[in-house]
Amino acid sequence: MRILIATDAWHPQVNGVVRTLTSLQRAAGPLGAEIQFLTPEGFPSMELPTYPGLRVAWTNRREIAARIEAANPEAIHVATEGPVGWAVRAYCRRHGLAFTTSYTTRFPEYIAVRSIIPAAVSYAVLRHFHNSAATTMVAVPSLYNELAGRGFRKLGFWGRGVDTKLFNPDHPALLDLPRPIFMTMGRVAVEKNIEAFLSLDLPGTKVVVGDGPQRAELAQKYPDVKFLGEKKGADLTAHLAAADVFVFPSLTDTFGVVQLEALACGTPVAAFPVTGPIDVIADHPIGALDNDLRAACLRALNQSRETCRQFALERSWENSARQFIGNLSALQPSRSPRQVPIVAESHAVGG
Repeated sequence: MRILIATDAWHPQVNGVVRTLTSLQRAAGPLGAEIQFLTPEGFPSMELPTYPGLRVAWTNRREIAARIEAANPEAIHVATEGPVGWAVRAYCRRHGLAFTTSYTTRFPEYIAVRSIIPAAVSYAVLRHFHNSAATTMVAVPSLYNELAGRGFRKLGFWGRGVDTKLFNPDHPALLDLPRPIFMTMGRVAVEKNIEAFLSLDLPGTKVVVGDGPQRAELAQKYPDVKFLGEKKGADLTAHLAAADVFVFPSLTDTFGVVQLEALACGTPVAAFPVTGPIDVIADHPIGALDNDLRAACLRALNQSRETCRQFALERSWENSARQFIGNLSALQPSRSPRQVPIVAESHAVGG
């Protein structure tokens, strides 16, 4: 099956959406699915207001159509609700092509903490976006139930996986820091709620791996915290494996792939009992959930690192890819994009 995935999140961004899509592509190949991506690459872009360092594409309707036609997909999936996602959605609706979407980011909450736009308004826009899809894929049951309660229709599941060859406990970084080491990883931005972790009174050392618009501010405010910057590949794995507890303070993620990556490195997780952690960690002996994040951090120290690793080994990207492909199999367009005309019109992002 030839699959085209439209995404606004792409390299050089380092986030869960990008890691999920690239992992999906690798795992889908052996299953007989060829995945191509329609990304912001090649389009003019501008910096997203209130979000320094994050750029969004200024799409062109004719170019979007040309790229879809060149890919000639048998199935189209829209992974994000940015300009690229809206443009591909509009193309499919104009030409009667079935498509699926996935709900991967809590944009209403992200926007609410950065602007005066109420979350209810953002949810209305996203409901309009996703309810045109044949299926909207979500990663966990708690998010499924929440979105269903908000009027999202035709929901389906697409779970996540972890690369247990890359993420492993075998070669931890040699961190000359007082133990225990409590570590968080990800974009250092307000919506990740990192300060809830940094403000805790914990023994040992607090470590942040990642970069983002809040890094300078938080580094100045919390001089005892070690900010190590962005890590990739084996270096990232080594740092996750070196931590005693991985702390996931986010209240807005829809899953949090990094939880599985930490577990694959043998590192237990401490988090709030919210969507994502309550579905991944639940009552498994691989971490601790508590509205008191400090209490969760201290309890997580007692969890077996071997049990964490074994839990991750059962959650492969191959199974995730098989579920994703299954959601598309019955939804292939009734005609090829090459059979529909390309309409010349610039800068369309809605529809």
